[in-house]
Formats: sequence, structure tokens, C-alpha cells
Amino acid sequence: MTERITKRRDPEGRMPLAQHLRELRNRIIYALIGIALASIAGWFLYEPFAAIMAEPLDGINERGGHAELNFGSVGIGFELQLKMSVFIGLFISSPWWILQGWLFIAPALKRKEKIMALSFAGAAAILFLAGGLLGWYILPRAVVILTGFAPDFAVNLLDARTYYRFFMQIIGAFGVSFLLPVFMVGLNFLGIIKGKTYLSGWRWALVFCAVLGALLNPLPDAWSMLMIMLPMFLFYFLATGLCIIHDKRKAKRRSKELAELLGDEQEGQDWIQP
Repeated sequence: MTERITKRRDPEGRMPLAQHLRELRNRIIYALIGIALASIAGWFLYEPFAAIMAEPLDGINERGGHAELNFGSVGIGFELQLKMSVFIGLFISSPWWILQGWLFIAPALKRKEKIMALSFAGAAAILFLAGGLLGWYILPRAVVILTGFAPDFAVNLLDARTYYRFFMQIIGAFGVSFLLPVFMVGLNFLGIIKGKTYLSGWRWALVFCAVLGALLNPLPDAWSMLMIMLPMFLFYFLATGLCIIHDKRKAKRRSKELAELLGDEQEGQDWIQP
């Protein structure tokens, strides 16, 4: 009932600060509930995921190398299963918690913009998963190459906690890096940054993508860095184009509303004049 009254008083959907904070709290709670439920599923998916992550070590051993995971204490197995369950849950529930973020800013958008925002929420989930999959593709090669620097007579006795944390950090960082265009469009929809500003800063964006690609790349070759950098830079220009189109539509709508307002004032003056 309160929401209906608010909408009637303010057709643009503005909220008081207290109501805005309550909405933020509710969205965070909904997102955490979704992550928790997905983490329960992740608990049962732990063993197959852990086995897939350890496959590069099997490949090393088949080629005559020596690589083993070391669970150095009694509680490491439980700790890793708990952490990886939450990690899997974050990925499984990514469409849900990304949607909650978009729904939080939805009251500031018009109806058509809300529909577009929902489509971008879906795109954000796809990009997040795509970034994680790219990291998943690169990581086995990284493990083989990096462990290959050990002498032939040595045994790569890898700490299990460090090994799986390395996997989770890289995959998560890849996923977050692919959300760059979503953040750009979100800031544009909120009226914070114009599309032309993004376009004029493309050189800085190139430097940022190159640095981020170098930081995320676990391999010592430039080709892997380019595989990370180029998609991000392409997404940057794609998001910039969408922002420019949105700005033009917004300016056109405002000019039309202004013309209608001036026309109404002119009609009023004509009616008042004898």
C-alpha cells in the first residue's frame, strides 16, 4: 500500500532515503539467500569440480613428471569443501544476485529502461560466466607450464589450499573483469557518465585492459594476455556504443518534452490574449 501511495505521489519512482536503504537491505538479503541455496548445491558438486581442477596434475604425471596435492592437516579437506561450495554457489547463482543489483536501481528508470536493464542483467550473468569459463580454459595450461619449470628429478608437492585458491581467484577475477561493460552501462543509465566520455577515454581504457590482462594472466606468454585483454576492450567499445545510443534517445525525448511544454505555454498565452 505504501509503495502504491509513493508511486502516485511521485510518478518517476523516486524514494525517500530511508525507503531506499530498506530496498538496498532487502536486495542484499535476497542475493545472500540465493547464494546460500546455490552453495548447498555446490556442496554436493565439490568432488567432481575438485577432480576437474586436479586433472592438469594427472596430465603431468602421465607425461613422466611428478605432481601431487598435499592436504597438510586434518581439517583442510573440510575447509576446502566449504570454500569451494560457496565459490560454486556464487557462479550458479550469478544471474540471481546480478538481477538483484539491477532491481535496486530499477526505480530510477522508466519502463522501457527497466526492460533494457533486465536484458542487461541477463547479459551480465552471461558475461560473468563467460569470463569464468575463459579462466577455466587457461588455468590447466598455466598449471602445466608453471610446474614445468621444476627440475626433472623434483616432485611438485603442491599445497592443496594454495592450489585450489589459485584456481578460484583466477576464475573469479576473470568473471568480474568481464562485467566491465555492465558497470559502464549502469553508470550511464544513472546519468553519472556520458557515452561520449567513455569514447574520449578509449586510450585509458586500452591501458587499463592491458594492465588487467597482464595481472590476470597466470602464464608467461603474451598470447594469453591478449586473449584476456581483447575481449574486455571489445566489450568496452560495445558498451560505449550502447551508452551513446541511450544518450541520444534521452536527449531526443527531452527535446520533444520541452517542445510540447513550450507549445502548451504558447497555446495558453494565445488563449489569454483578447
